[in-house]
Amino acid sequence: MGAPGAAQGAGAPGGGPPVGVAVVVASAREGRLAPDVSGWFTALAGRRDDLVLDVVDVAAHTLPGSLDAQDPVALALRPRLAAADAFVVVVPEYNRSVPGPLKTLIDSFQSEWEAKPVGFVGYGLSLSGGVRAVEHLRQIFAEFHAVGMKDAVFFPRILEHYDAQGRFPVDSEGAGAAAKLMLDQLLWWARALRDAKSVRPYGT
Repeated sequence: MGAPGAAQGAGAPGGGPPVGVAVVVASAREGRLAPDVSGWFTALAGRRDDLVLDVVDVAAHTLPGSLDAQDPVALALRPRLAAADAFVVVVPEYNRSVPGPLKTLIDSFQSEWEAKPVGFVGYGLSLSGGVRAVEHLRQIFAEFHAVGMKDAVFFPRILEHYDAQGRFPVDSEGAGAAAKLMLDQLLWWARALRDAKSVRPYGT
């Protein structure tokens, strides 16, 4: 998981190539819970044969605050983000908003996000469960003319979603149903926008 182009299935139902989905793991903080949340999501999404996953972890791709377009990290990530048909951001809520490294990553690119759908998996320690971070991301991605999915996956009071043995999540059925709904929407938009851009490139 995480290698660009690593196929997760044979193809989309009804024909056509699978949708390339870049999963952005948004936390770089020491002791983060992001690997548990993103690991659950990618395992679930990886069972589908209509998508291909590429995991982009901000902890492994730290970008400088200068947003230098020629930074080696940015140069390495650019083709991976450009190749994606859609994105899913796995994001914790930090101080009512998004983690700083995620904002730097988003701001380091532009055309790579344009006219693509974005899904969200949010979590947090409070009852809001990442809702405020996701709402901020909707506004940020709208600047790139990206399409934010209406339905998202949320884990409020994230620590309560672990069982006594530390397994995540406790309610895998409910979370799985939310993830399926979001992914179904994401793939519809990804195919529609991909087809449209094959006829007329965006912005022309």
